[in-house]
Amino acid sequence: MKKSPRKYHVELREEERRIFEEIVNKGKNSASKIKHAQILLKLDEANDKKAWTGWEIKEAYGVAERTTSLLAKRFVENGLESAFERKKQANRHHKVTGEVEAQMIAIACSKAPEGSSKWTLQMIADKLVELDSISATAVGTTLKKRT
Repeated sequence: MKKSPRKYHVELREEERRIFEEIVNKGKNSASKIKHAQILLKLDEANDKKAWTGWEIKEAYGVAERTTSLLAKRFVENGLESAFERKKQANRHHKVTGEVEAQMIAIACSKAPEGSSKWTLQMIADKLVELDSISATAVGTTLKKRT
């Protein structure tokens, strides 16, 4: 297997190494935190240690080589804490406020329009789009919570 050069070189200080070893040995942490600590210990190149390759880590810990390189990047660029934190997901806010949800439920519970026996998801979404800007997906997600 062809070995590609490593872009991010992990060199742990004694204090960092001690912290990672404690995380691994205590076993009182989440599985992902333990695994990240194990991987970073294997990537350590301090004091002329030979770091494991991405392939060796993949075989030992069952993680993709990409995961290993992203973990090394986070650690090198942002330090110890970022190695254990998950990336914050952007744009995860809901557009459905309590007011919009109330409108949605009122529409769903009201008499269906002429020519229909009941409100469909798309009809509710269309009505809400007239009143406010909201997608059919947001309507479906909200109504799903309310069987």
